[in-house]
Amino acid sequence: MIHEKQRPILPDEVRNHRLLMQGWSRLVRRLPHLELRVFGDAGGYPLLLIESRRRMPGALSVYLSAGIHGDEPAGVEGLLRWAERDLPHAGELNWQIFPCLNPWGLERNIRFDAGGRDLNRCYNVRGVPQITAQLAAMKGWRHDLAIMLHEDYDARGFYLYEISARRPHWGEDLIHSVTSILSPDTRRTIDGHRARGGLIRRRISPAMIKGHPEAFRLHFRHAARTLTIETPSEKSLETRVRLHAEFLSAAVKKLKLGVASR
Repeated sequence: MIHEKQRPILPDEVRNHRLLMQGWSRLVRRLPHLELRVFGDAGGYPLLLIESRRRMPGALSVYLSAGIHGDEPAGVEGLLRWAERDLPHAGELNWQIFPCLNPWGLERNIRFDAGGRDLNRCYNVRGVPQITAQLAAMKGWRHDLAIMLHEDYDARGFYLYEISARRPHWGEDLIHSVTSILSPDTRRTIDGHRARGGLIRRRISPAMIKGHPEAFRLHFRHAARTLTIETPSEKSLETRVRLHAEFLSAAVKKLKLGVASR
């Protein structure tokens, strides 16, 4: 379902981390079951975490993140748009939401952090303070669904990585749910991986690459289903933001319906 009411994007503000913090702060003040806290520092910027004030035993748990690459703003904005619209009505779920994992890079339109690191290759690397702080915040959490929001300058449409320890797989249905916004990437090989209809479904192992991305850590330690959505950077910002927000809506709805149908 595509919703009509939404907060307009202001181009001069999309990379302003202070305004991003204010947006999340306003939202959380309306939702007493959630809390906003600073879990670390990155290049002088506070790192935000929104999570359930008290974890409900037996409730579904969802992990969401955006902005680990500073030159990918649509996921950061799309996550906030989705949250403003859907989070107040999302029902009884446990949440961990990381709104922007690289605010230094976001404000400078740079992929890397202040130390020149690609943070999405640091989840098995020691000595990266913001990753260490994030892993500490994730300790003890086990999620039913984890979604990471990304962008790709080389993409010819949107595409989805699916790493799933639980069946049935969701990738095809979720891609179909947002094709009215943008067509999926039709290449048979994307980012060096075999793809079909915009879907890359991978089996992974710890030895596959030297530097582990966030999705590897979630799959190995914290999540039953791990999804990474990539939007094409050359498309309009509004289109990309809208796709991220609607993808989140579709995925959370599918999670809730799956449990309700058991």
